[in-house]
Amino acid sequence: MSEPLETQPRNLPLLATPETCAGRTYIVTGSNTGLGYEAAKHLVALGAARVIMAVRNVGAGETAKAEIERDTGKINVAEVWTLDLASYDSVKAFAKRAITDLDRIDALIENAAVGISQRMMAEGHLLPLTVNVFSTFLLAVLLLPKMRQTAKSFGILPHLTIVSSGVGFDFKAAWDKIKDDPVAKLDAEEVELMATYGLSKLMEIFAIRYFATLIPLSRSGVVLNTVSPGLCKTDLARNATPAFREQLQALHAQYGRTAEDGSRTLLHAAIAGKESHGCYLSSCEIAESKVPSWISDEEGKKSQKYVWELIATELESIEPGSVKKILES
Repeated sequence: MSEPLETQPRNLPLLATPETCAGRTYIVTGSNTGLGYEAAKHLVALGAARVIMAVRNVGAGETAKAEIERDTGKINVAEVWTLDLASYDSVKAFAKRAITDLDRIDALIENAAVGISQRMMAEGHLLPLTVNVFSTFLLAVLLLPKMRQTAKSFGILPHLTIVSSGVGFDFKAAWDKIKDDPVAKLDAEEVELMATYGLSKLMEIFAIRYFATLIPLSRSGVVLNTVSPGLCKTDLARNATPAFREQLQALHAQYGRTAEDGSRTLLHAAIAGKESHGCYLSSCEIAESKVPSWISDEEGKKSQKYVWELIATELESIEPGSVKKILES
């Protein structure tokens, strides 16, 4: 089960500091609104040299950038770059630009995600699969070589953080129905659409845990982790049904963190120590104790491997050699 809402702490510590962020370069996806926006704003305020706001809607991104500059008093730090995770070509173009234009990547915070209440496809898959899973890992794989280079050149510990959700833990029954072929069954709509967001987040958690074992910190020099920001007052559910939005608003009012409060979990994940490699983080702590046994036990490890291999197969079809390059270097 996900963490009980009534025990969800608020007013979390801001563990990122000028000492940990000054002069560094960050990429935050989905940063024109919500958690990503607040994380980007904190990074600018904390003295980052460059904060790449990777957004689908450039106009909204420029508006957000102007607000960040106004509120922090710091200009020429935040940059708005186009990234549409519904398009593999857009992901590849973004990665190419980052590799060419950035001298370093200290952290990649993969925050962008989508949920749907109507059937929508992209790149041959259900939209949450494409955006939340395949494109998210495609960007990770394409930028990992640059992050490895950053680690060696600057003697630092870059972080690749995928913003997931503990809500995925609530979908064991749905997972059991599709786990023998989750991609095909999600694409075929064998579970209700409102469950696809939670299942995509569960797949992220499975995959990052196995992927982290394939590229140990001792070899890559890059920390991979996943973080749950908890229940936060954002517009993530804007595409949900009216009934679900109404229910969620009631939970927000009683238990929800502000987007700024929730963004502190993202910042913690982006500076967490070596011991966070491959781990699940929550409430600004390593939270492995909150990972259900069915994810971490022997059966769960088989699912971790299987989900990663499904993702890796897709990535190799999109960009041949991309996964092989990571695993062999």
